[in-house]
Amino acid sequence: MKILVPADVPNDMSSVYEEHYKKVTHDSGRLLLFAGDQKIEHLNDDFYGEGIPKDDADPEHLFKIASKANIGVFAAQLGLVTRYGKDYPDIPYLIKLNSKTHLVKTAQRDPLSKQLMGVSQVVEVKKNSGINIVAVGFTIYYGSEFEHIMMSEAAATIYEAHKNGLLAVIWAYPRGAAVKNEKDSHLIAGAAGATACLGADFVKVNAPKDESGSKAELLKEAVVAAGRTKLVCAGGSSKEPKAFLQELHDQIHIGGASGNATGRNIHQKPLDEAVRFTNAIYAITVEGKTAEEAVKIYEGK
Repeated sequence: MKILVPADVPNDMSSVYEEHYKKVTHDSGRLLLFAGDQKIEHLNDDFYGEGIPKDDADPEHLFKIASKANIGVFAAQLGLVTRYGKDYPDIPYLIKLNSKTHLVKTAQRDPLSKQLMGVSQVVEVKKNSGINIVAVGFTIYYGSEFEHIMMSEAAATIYEAHKNGLLAVIWAYPRGAAVKNEKDSHLIAGAAGATACLGADFVKVNAPKDESGSKAELLKEAVVAAGRTKLVCAGGSSKEPKAFLQELHDQIHIGGASGNATGRNIHQKPLDEAVRFTNAIYAITVEGKTAEEAVKIYEGK
């Protein structure tokens, strides 16, 4: 796998950047991002309630999964990682630098997710603790009246991340009063292209939909628009496992996506099942397995 090191990565940090890239993609160029940032984004809605196993109520459930399963990187806020990271030193971590709760709805105000901390603080923690931090992440709500604030902070984040040899992943979600359809394929492609202009290594988008439902073909415009910024799809709300794995396979092998960012479909399962399901996702994403082969991994066959 040839790694294209961005020009804003200093020469003396190129090898560090390449090491991090290889680590999170396992030399495949594809990323399995295990998302734990919903602890802020969705509060406790995703972690406690009917149909959700008791395991998920404890934040450590996320770290247990990430330590036992095959993943590319585990995304969470810095505070959570500092509380548990030393107990799980082998996990590759992505630090989510901005987050907001879902309590204030778009109908009340266009979304704004301000930066919680800077890359320099993440680098300081990495240096002092030895925690395996390899990347940072940031959300932009394109179409929000506050998009200029998030875009400016994201651009600075990407630059500082690359300066320190870290990867940068941008969550790119069209959202706000000006956005009529968040799942429109043309709009998602625009968000992916805008994120490429900021220099991100990966862009995370919601899978587009049309009147007939989700279609992998709809991703193709966004993949092309993203150019050398690799595109990964969000896993979304919990789905039936076989359907999820088939959809993931089609997103990669038909739509051209370079992986996935999955949270609820993984952590809303008991530990053993969550690990098997993550390994099934990994098999498709990194190892190029078929959906049928991945289902067998999930079923323990």
